[in-house]
Amino acid sequence: MEKLSRKDFLSNASKAAVGLAAVGGLSSIITTASLKAGSKVTPWPWPYTQLDPEAVRIQAHYLYWNDKDCASGTFGALVQALATAIGDPWTNLPIETMLFGRGGGAGWGTLCGCLNGGAAIISLVTTKSQSTPLITELWGWYNSTMLPTDQANQVAVSGQYLVHNYDQALPQNISGSPLCHISVTEWCVHAQKKVSDVERKERCARVTGDIAAKVAELLNAHFAGTFVPTYVDPATLTACMGCHGSAVLNNVMTKMECTQCHGDNPHPNSVERIDPVANSFELYQNYPNPFNPSTKIRYSISKQEKVTVGIYDIQGSLIKVLVDHELQSPGVYETVWDGTDFTGAKVSSGIYFSRLESDSFMKTIKMTLVK
Repeated sequence: MEKLSRKDFLSNASKAAVGLAAVGGLSSIITTASLKAGSKVTPWPWPYTQLDPEAVRIQAHYLYWNDKDCASGTFGALVQALATAIGDPWTNLPIETMLFGRGGGAGWGTLCGCLNGGAAIISLVTTKSQSTPLITELWGWYNSTMLPTDQANQVAVSGQYLVHNYDQALPQNISGSPLCHISVTEWCVHAQKKVSDVERKERCARVTGDIAAKVAELLNAHFAGTFVPTYVDPATLTACMGCHGSAVLNNVMTKMECTQCHGDNPHPNSVERIDPVANSFELYQNYPNPFNPSTKIRYSISKQEKVTVGIYDIQGSLIKVLVDHELQSPGVYETVWDGTDFTGAKVSSGIYFSRLESDSFMKTIKMTLVK
């Protein structure tokens, strides 16, 4: 074999890149065939036809128990249904492609395999812009729905599944997260079962069917022109993104519920209730002031409300949250600002402002940090 010099390799690679760029300029993406002459080209998005969600549900459950697990189970049930109804290109797509998604990705517990497989089908049959609201609806539904669904349990009790490892109704819960390890753990705690128990496996088999059926339902509606998105971000996420989103810090990109990982108080500054009696809403002058390196901020609320205390710089930019939308009872409270920003870095000397906001009150005070 002739030895290829570095110069020749780079030259040939450049030529190949030009060729691939030309291919990339085609109006359709080649998805099923190589670039050999005479190969059949299937444009993306792939064809879709109306499917029976309940038939897909039963097949997904069957595939889960027949070594395809959750991701390939969801993906495979839909692929097989489309292969039967349409034929090529669906007949040439191995459903084992999605086996990596099992257990949240080869057991890593990240994205639920069912959601992975379902989103893959949506992405195959819709454009990028069309897929986003459909996937958001699917994942939002999964986060907020009692799973396995009543329908999944009823199919089991009536003996309609093709595999009968456990035919009784299973406990249901809302996972609140698209992550496998949270979804499975929350269910195991709720049902008082172990991951290795047949009931847990049957739970995931039924959820595999639930997701496959939901994907068929969503795609049926999309192609019929009747899909209307219903998912809205939870209020806790909206509150968090008010600071961490693009308007302020722009350091978080998510649609997941924040509190599952970060708790109800993700900014655990010490807030002390020093008196249970308060006759009015008030934000008092910080002390000491001027200060270095820290200062105490005292406030009172006369009725139970959600309270936020933020620190702003001279430009009016929010740099720190001391109390983050917390529901507090009437009383006098005290917290401390240590002269740092969101990242924990010490801020420079100068004028800063502390603002108290509640459902019915807002006040701002000026503070001076000296070094």
